[in-house]
Amino acid sequence: MSKIQSIRGMNDLLPGESSTWQYVERVVSEVFETYGYRLIRTPILEKTELFKRSIGEVTDIVEKEMYTFEDRDGSSLTLRPENTASCVRACEQNGLLHNQTQKLWYFGPMFRHERPQKGRLRQFHQFGVEAFGFDGPDIDVEVLAMTARLWKKLGLTDAVTLQLNSIGSLLARANYKQALVDYLSQYKDQLDEDSLRRLDSNPLRILDSKDARTQALLDQAPVLTDYLDEDSREHFQQLLTLLDGLGIRYEINPRLVRGLDYYNKTVFEWVTDKLGAQGTVCAGGRYDGLTAQLGGKETPAVGFGMGAERLVLLLEELKLIPSELDISADVYLCGVGNVQSYVLGLAESIRDALPSLKLVNHCGGGSFKSQLKKADKSGAKWALIVGENEASAAQVVLKSLRDDSEQLTLNLSDVTERLQSLFQSSK
Repeated sequence: MSKIQSIRGMNDLLPGESSTWQYVERVVSEVFETYGYRLIRTPILEKTELFKRSIGEVTDIVEKEMYTFEDRDGSSLTLRPENTASCVRACEQNGLLHNQTQKLWYFGPMFRHERPQKGRLRQFHQFGVEAFGFDGPDIDVEVLAMTARLWKKLGLTDAVTLQLNSIGSLLARANYKQALVDYLSQYKDQLDEDSLRRLDSNPLRILDSKDARTQALLDQAPVLTDYLDEDSREHFQQLLTLLDGLGIRYEINPRLVRGLDYYNKTVFEWVTDKLGAQGTVCAGGRYDGLTAQLGGKETPAVGFGMGAERLVLLLEELKLIPSELDISADVYLCGVGNVQSYVLGLAESIRDALPSLKLVNHCGGGSFKSQLKKADKSGAKWALIVGENEASAAQVVLKSLRDDSEQLTLNLSDVTERLQSLFQSSK
């Protein structure tokens, strides 16, 4: 009988990798929560209509990438391809946007049927932030300052660059789209296949085409900033002034657009040149019209999504993962002979007294030599050894696994105090 394999593009996270992910999750959550953002968790399954109305039916995500299926009652359900629409739905459904503001963050899996490659999976994970009810540029700057602080805490400040643009109001963007279509229609025979298809369905996405001939045509194309409404111009200028005041470096990229229909005014990406083609680490912007688009009241909003896989890849590429994450144990407890009851009681009493100590209790028996090999492999600094003689005398042997210092025989009553002094002195 053949073995069952995981679905292509939906990867396992193995124990050797999980400590890195836990580190990243811990740092991200600490930064977000110190800014007053609160955690929200939404279902991974939503009604398909939610994403069709928010993302836009003529987008690659809806047309090609969503995992959509019919439920038993005949309704259409979709594994979430992104989480902004879900956050809006959750807030509106539960009355969180009525005469109040919200600062939220999330973390979890998203799903898109794409060709799997490094940094781009079919099940991927995103950190995200969504702020509702703030219409000034100060909230845009806050979410950018928050990400800048995260890069600093992770050691990534010099590895990422902030790119900014304003895509204006819906009307301004519509006027620009028409001008862009009029210009590019003259050169249909020179456009790449994707850009030619997008000319009718989503022309703004042509601006980030990777095709060299298309990019050459765009050098002479109309520029979005020339079509901005006055409110968007003023909002963007105030944003730049506030960023300058904070000393946050940025580049203005007039071709930067977002692939989702709900964005307006500010859009941004934090990009890196350390990961090849998958250079966007974090991206987002304003989406003031999305709540109304989903049936709620017009609500100003701004947010971003950050790919966890790419963030981990970037930290690994730059060797910024703390070395101490590799240590899975502080103490390894070995029991030789008929001492299981004694050893289990000892382990629990140590955990009661020292709850932050990482104590691994050897299970499954085996010779003293084999147990010491496993103790060494665990990464622990110390081994506690109990044989039948030690158990009958209410004693424990303390052995260093990282140097040749002499092992000690301790009375049971002295074990926790001795361990506490050892690990306090090592910090």
